[in-house]
Amino acid sequence: MSGAAPGPGAAPGTASAPTAGPSQADLLDFVRRVAADVDLVASLPLDPEGRTWVRLDGPGGSEAWLIGWPPGTGTGWHDHGESLGAFMTASGELKENSLSVRLPTDGWKTLELNDGVDRGRRLTAGQGRAFGRHHVHEVLNESPEQHAVSAHAYHPPLPLMRRFSRTGPTLRLEQVERPADWQ
Repeated sequence: MSGAAPGPGAAPGTASAPTAGPSQADLLDFVRRVAADVDLVASLPLDPEGRTWVRLDGPGGSEAWLIGWPPGTGTGWHDHGESLGAFMTASGELKENSLSVRLPTDGWKTLELNDGVDRGRRLTAGQGRAFGRHHVHEVLNESPEQHAVSAHAYHPPLPLMRRFSRTGPTLRLEQVERPADWQ
């Protein structure tokens, strides 16, 4: 669940510097521990119709979530507002499709992507990844019958998320969400 949002007191059009905090490795270590916590994972209520989630206390002031994925659900294409992140599959299997290209942060609505920028990986229980500030991806539970559960952490806490649609090589900015939209 973008460019950097201006920090408090920042002039319009300027981005605040990333704040010190947990590294990608720290976030990955945290989500690995969460995904291995069998009791916590089992406590997440699962809904057959839509994703469920519970917010967690992440390391060093990071934002963290445990997310349940019914069969056939996904996030759609999005980024993380220049936050570092990590996620780990706790149960089931997730597929991540990502782009190996840095998108401009502002001033565009439609981009034509070059060939060769698509990446895909399957992440079964105990597998995950960390990512940098400019990561664009979608996460899917492609199973027709099995729920998946995953742990996610972001630092700094998500200032916004940009959501995209994709048709072939065309990526279109559709929406910018703020924390109030998902909390």
